[in-house]
Amino acid sequence: MIDSQSLMRAAVFKEVGKPMEVMEIPVPEPKTGEVLVKVAACGVCHSDLHVLLGEIPFPAPAVLGHEISGTVVKVGEGVRRLKAGDRVVGTFIIPCGHCPACQAGRDDLCENFFTFNRHKGLYYDGSTRLYMNDGTPLAMYSMGGLAEYAVLPETAVYVLPETLPLEISAILGCAVMTSYGAVTHAGQVRRGDRVAVVAVGGVGQNVVSWAKAYGAHQIIAIDVEPVKLELALKLGATDVIHSTPERDIRKDVLALTDGKGVDIAFEALGRPSTVQTALATLRQGGRLVAIGLAPGQATADVPITRLVRESLTLVGSYGARVRQDLPRMLDLTEQGAIHLEEVVTHVYDLNSVNEAYEDLNSRKISGRAIVRMGE
Repeated sequence: MIDSQSLMRAAVFKEVGKPMEVMEIPVPEPKTGEVLVKVAACGVCHSDLHVLLGEIPFPAPAVLGHEISGTVVKVGEGVRRLKAGDRVVGTFIIPCGHCPACQAGRDDLCENFFTFNRHKGLYYDGSTRLYMNDGTPLAMYSMGGLAEYAVLPETAVYVLPETLPLEISAILGCAVMTSYGAVTHAGQVRRGDRVAVVAVGGVGQNVVSWAKAYGAHQIIAIDVEPVKLELALKLGATDVIHSTPERDIRKDVLALTDGKGVDIAFEALGRPSTVQTALATLRQGGRLVAIGLAPGQATADVPITRLVRESLTLVGSYGARVRQDLPRMLDLTEQGAIHLEEVVTHVYDLNSVNEAYEDLNSRKISGRAIVRMGE
């Protein structure tokens, strides 16, 4: 039973470079148009790691975590699509539904999401839903999913198909959704395309799966970790390249593609070197889709003359268009386009949350990790 006096455990981020502290804070209360979700699991993402390391500025104290699955336990006034007891997934992009970008169907560019949530850790009434016991406000990275309960607007919550397992489906809210948006919209992968995926971690592995589902003829996975390349092969990669300092990746890709290069290259880490690697794999007229967020103000050199002469396209992709894409994405996942059991390679509990991010930072996680909230 949830009431105004109930407490929950949450991982609280207090200072850059310091471990999060698992502590008890009040269970949040949903407002109009919002739902309270009992969190089953939260995904472990590089975006959170960037905040923990101070590479992406975000206010503190805060609760991080932005891809969740769970069960609706309470609905606010005006909620029509969801009810208590629904098994759901929460999306990291939380569209307001009424700004010009949302009205145009570009939920991934929601102006209020970036102005309020990503910059200030707030919802769109200008306030947070999370507080310390002494009343100190806690910023929310998306919904603040590294907690036993989370409040989300109805626009960012979708009923999970019954055939999909609850805990590991948490990754649908970011890793799977981000890759879906990249392959569907920015990449526009079509049957017969040749594709390269540079950095096949939690997001890159799902890019491989979506490219396969869309009928790509060839999918070349490129990474520095052999174990990630092995997983990419299981998920649909046709070829793999172990990236080492002495290798000429462009030469290797040309050898695999009849001397032409790939139609579309996806970069899923956010490092200057991996962006340049992805660019090197392209054929004339090819398209580079950058997905990974970069530390700080990192930039990558671009060969201008090649860009112009070969009519290359560079495009960024932050995520899916939530209200448009999530129903279709969930249907395709239920049909087997995404293999959640293969992609989720590590599971932690909330008390081990700092270990999870340490392992992510140390490249020990081959796919995607989740943090289970438990009972």
